[in-house]
Amino acid sequence: MDFRSSRSYDSRRSPVPARNGMVATSQPQATLAGLRILEAGGNAADAAVAAAAGLQVTQPCSTGLGGDCFILYYSAADRRVYGLNGSGRSPRALSLDRLSAEGLAGGLPPYHAHTVTVPGAPAAWHDFHERFGHLGMGTVLEPAVRLARDGFPVSPLTSRWWKGGAERQLSKRAHGGELLVDGRGPEPGEVMRLPHLATSLETMARDGKRPFYEGPIADRIVEALTTEGGVMAPEDLAEHRSEWVEPISVDYRGVRVWECPPNGHGLAALIALSILGRFDLADIPGESAGRIHLLVECMRAGFADAALHVADPDFYSPPIRELLSAGYAAERARGIREDAANPGISPGIAALYPETGNDTVYFCVTDADGNGCSFINSNFMGFGTGIVPRGCGYSLQNRGYGFSLDPAHPNRLEPAKRPYHTIIPGCATLPETGELRAVFGVMGGMMQPQGHVQVVSGLADDRLDPQGALDRPRFQLEGGRADGTVLVEDGVPEGVRRILEGYGHAVVTVSGADRSSFGLGQVIVKDGPVFWGGSDSRGDGCALGLA
Repeated sequence: MDFRSSRSYDSRRSPVPARNGMVATSQPQATLAGLRILEAGGNAADAAVAAAAGLQVTQPCSTGLGGDCFILYYSAADRRVYGLNGSGRSPRALSLDRLSAEGLAGGLPPYHAHTVTVPGAPAAWHDFHERFGHLGMGTVLEPAVRLARDGFPVSPLTSRWWKGGAERQLSKRAHGGELLVDGRGPEPGEVMRLPHLATSLETMARDGKRPFYEGPIADRIVEALTTEGGVMAPEDLAEHRSEWVEPISVDYRGVRVWECPPNGHGLAALIALSILGRFDLADIPGESAGRIHLLVECMRAGFADAALHVADPDFYSPPIRELLSAGYAAERARGIREDAANPGISPGIAALYPETGNDTVYFCVTDADGNGCSFINSNFMGFGTGIVPRGCGYSLQNRGYGFSLDPAHPNRLEPAKRPYHTIIPGCATLPETGELRAVFGVMGGMMQPQGHVQVVSGLADDRLDPQGALDRPRFQLEGGRADGTVLVEDGVPEGVRRILEGYGHAVVTVSGADRSSFGLGQVIVKDGPVFWGGSDSRGDGCALGLA
């Protein structure tokens, strides 16, 4: 095993080994859904769509058909990483002028119907499966349909999030009751049935993506948004297309790390890693204040640049090549002191996101042929807007809240435009051979690039196994602010916190259930013929493989 230790940190779980495929998700039933598809002869693409649908059923407070997704897929046949952007665009009738006329120029309420962009997930599931899957969609979606119709016991953290979403969003919407039990969120262990969602999944299995964009489901989406004061038109849905994109990457300590390009902010993680690679970390232990300090400072730079440059590439072309160049990394690194914080590096991302959510699902899958899928799907803030199209059994996201209302910003709200997206899948390959090394991700709003950097550093710098890399206590720049408070997870020693404060960081410790704000990750590492899987101990999920 090419790790220094299978229990490198005080992990409460061991990594899971398997040869013939692995699935790691935030819900055991979704992991099983993907595993059953692998057992039935499906590949990583088939199993990934099965897991995505399983998560829509078992964790609808974070994900689903009303949301968006991004995918990185490693094809072993040609040793290439493919990217799919499954995010949707704003309605053509929505503009800054309209917001001003409606008295919303000062800011959109986070759950307003205007925050709904065209849901990209149904098209992305279909388009991804059509290109790379082997089995029929009916077979792939069958485990999720069965869960939705027959019911499943709700896991503890999901119950907590579901109840919060019931109070904030669903209870205030006409058809929110389709996702509730007598007007409330389910208790831990309570069996939940979602018959309307089962019907929507069966529609996709039978008819593909089209009904979600041109047909009965599309009509109900427009109906629901119009009732709530939105302006989405049938044409907005009918014109939606997924986009195959060229992933972006940097080399870091012997691996090539891949992210999707903007409008997602994987760019922030790559900038941070590129800068971090300029420092020799051999004598700076991963649990030390010195290491945390360097990662924080590199993330400040990554977030500062992301705040300026992440936007819909159809409207703005960020200088990605320059931002990821060795020269730029060296320049940024010269501005970092190893014993002093620099919170004034530049404004940071909070100007775009005065409020963010930590509610998303990330999962990863590998198969016996060596293919790997890194997949993230999100409603944004829990149930998103909480607007439920009649009889469909899922809620619509609020991704449009990620637009800037500054008319001079590249990410400003405009018609038919994709907003800044927080959800990012990660992948790593070996530069010499092009072979898959890992699929990984850490879900949760502005925590995601920070989680990527910390997990990659754990894997590459410290050779932790996947579970150890996930279980290591984390930090985060609050709200993704380059000038923000540094939150540290309970488990970071008091002495380390004092040293960080001595460097000039404002440090706050987070404990208990609030630790979920540090993200819930999944990792699968390929080590020769064996896959090693890890699933975040902060969550309800698990990794399972085929021996």
